[in-house]
Amino acid sequence: MSKHLTRDLEDLHRKVMGMAARVEEAIYAALKALQNRDSHLARDVVAGDETIDTLENAIYEECLRLIALHQPVAVDLRQIATTFMVTTDLERMGDLAVDIAERAEALSSLPPVLGEAATDLLSAKLQRMTDIATGMVRQSLDSFVGMDASMARRVIRTDIEVDRYHAEIIRDVIVRMQAKPEAVEPGLSLFSAVRHLERIADHATNIAEDVIYLVDGEVVRHRPDAVAAE
Repeated sequence: MSKHLTRDLEDLHRKVMGMAARVEEAIYAALKALQNRDSHLARDVVAGDETIDTLENAIYEECLRLIALHQPVAVDLRQIATTFMVTTDLERMGDLAVDIAERAEALSSLPPVLGEAATDLLSAKLQRMTDIATGMVRQSLDSFVGMDASMARRVIRTDIEVDRYHAEIIRDVIVRMQAKPEAVEPGLSLFSAVRHLERIADHATNIAEDVIYLVDGEVVRHRPDAVAAE
């Protein structure tokens, strides 16, 4: 690898991590707005999405420039391709954070469907799902930074927990909507927000799969046997 390509790849990596930081902030803020019924914070998340989109476009253009300029092969080309894929997942996470924020804003003016987290089982489940999903996002990005395929595999295996909480929360929301007609409208918004959170975890899984491809050259997507417990 030439020193010029090395420098450009390092610069590309910094740009991706800058975008990742913005996306993480948006996810945390959207979930905080959802749990605290904070419409002002929700609107801030929506307003910040344009910056994430701009960063995505800049990274795409840089990837194409590096391919045209350096004509990379083997692991260098794989790194650029992986960066392209990771950026796509980050942008989708940003969009999903906006979707959650929009649901949070809607819920702020509706009757509460969640109780106090300490006593309400549905709230406790949502908090646990939030903790696991945001942990997956952080670990998928850490695995990308550290080129850690083992951590990436752990992220992929964790997704089943998010899916389980997602299914349980949806069942609980349906029960509350059936019991109280006034819970139907806020329940539908919460239903959507939880679905968006589950999709964020899916995109974290995609990033982890990309890391495994980058590090090991192995395609593990749609191959659960390839990420079995080590």
